[in-house]
Amino acid sequence: MVYNIPDILMSLESLGAFDYILPFLFVFAIVFGILSSTRFLGDNKAVYVIVSLVIGLMTLRWSYFFSDFLTQIFSRLSIGLAVLLTVLILVGMFINKDETKYWGWGLATLSGVIILIILYQTFDSMGLLGGFESDTAGLIILGVLLVGLVIAVATSGSDHQKSSGEGIFLSGWGKPPK
Repeated sequence: MVYNIPDILMSLESLGAFDYILPFLFVFAIVFGILSSTRFLGDNKAVYVIVSLVIGLMTLRWSYFFSDFLTQIFSRLSIGLAVLLTVLILVGMFINKDETKYWGWGLATLSGVIILIILYQTFDSMGLLGGFESDTAGLIILGVLLVGLVIAVATSGSDHQKSSGEGIFLSGWGKPPK
């Protein structure tokens, strides 16, 4: 019998891997990592394992809600990361090294807007926002963008050094020969 990837994924889904096993492992790993790095309960890793197991198993009580939440937020997060990575690549190719500090603030603002959009869409799709209109959300996002633009323009100032004309990735291209 020949198996392909969709058949394997469907069999994993029928076994409950996406509803129970993966959310449990996700919560267990996050809680165990946080407890291990903060050493909140001393140096005894057995206590960390027990606490992580208990919290992971408690999340299975709301397995459909929790797995639906993880599915919604991580699918939107992957799209947001793809958009941010595309902008980062374009900025890296075409912006001078001297101006990357200012573009860093712009990328941080864009990341914040993407996070707000991801959270809004996730909570809205799960019905957790209650009567929050989508027009209002658009106006809030537009307002955040405008405030970010005003802050970026106000802090940019006129004390820029003359740029060298070199991009981050394309350094040396387009320079006249000596």
